[in-house]
Amino acid sequence: MEKKLFCERGPLCYAISVRKEILKRSLKDLVSRDRIAGEHREEKLPNLAIRHSSVLLRRLEGVDMTLQENKAKNIGLACRKVNGIVIRPGETFSFWKTIGSTTKRKGYREGLIISRGKVSSGIGGGMCQMGNLIHWMVLNSPLTVTELHHHSDALFPDDRRRVPFGTGTSVQYNYLDYRFRNDTDQTVQILVWIGDGELCGELRSERAFPCCYRLVEENHHFRREGEDYYRISQVYRVVTDRATGEETAKELILDNHSRVLYDHALIPREAIRED
Repeated sequence: MEKKLFCERGPLCYAISVRKEILKRSLKDLVSRDRIAGEHREEKLPNLAIRHSSVLLRRLEGVDMTLQENKAKNIGLACRKVNGIVIRPGETFSFWKTIGSTTKRKGYREGLIISRGKVSSGIGGGMCQMGNLIHWMVLNSPLTVTELHHHSDALFPDDRRRVPFGTGTSVQYNYLDYRFRNDTDQTVQILVWIGDGELCGELRSERAFPCCYRLVEENHHFRREGEDYYRISQVYRVVTDRATGEETAKELILDNHSRVLYDHALIPREAIRED
């Protein structure tokens, strides 16, 4: 019999493990030399680098829609903390340093969360969607991602997906953070808000960046391995010089090999490849 980890021995053990990780992160931040961004401005920076949005209420197999509705409420509260934040050259954006803890006392509700590869619920659930939005905008810029935690499995079939599979991030207060550093020579700003049933965001800067960025997904398919199916693809970031229009780089940023955890009958038959 496989030996269980301490955190897997019951709810109390899991809570103790989470508290330990939160304390470890807090101590690490105390001695860190990172300059964490904290200033907010109501005035928008003049240049729009990228705008993106994602659907708030999605049809997810076996998920209570109430959790989705609560997720939207939670994201609305988080937007107030993030909207307008500016990140100066050399500063680091920290998801959890910006939003803070998502507790019931602050108005957060029981929402959808993903924990240890499984779908469940918890107070403040839904923050991954906010992290995903910010990460997508950062990927379409010269900003430097310094902390990222991928979801390792394919938990749901696609429903109105607008971005390549796997380009999101997992966040959990405060030890699974999402962070990026501004290594450019100008200040940038993040705007986020909810409108028409969508989470919307903009990354703005003082002036246009020298290069343009786009993400492309190649070789996307499903493959059976033993009793399981896996979602396979490669995601590249293509960099183009804004002045000349010349492609200057094509970087592999993600090599997906994600186990499908939803009903295999929902996998499109035409997307399955047999080796």
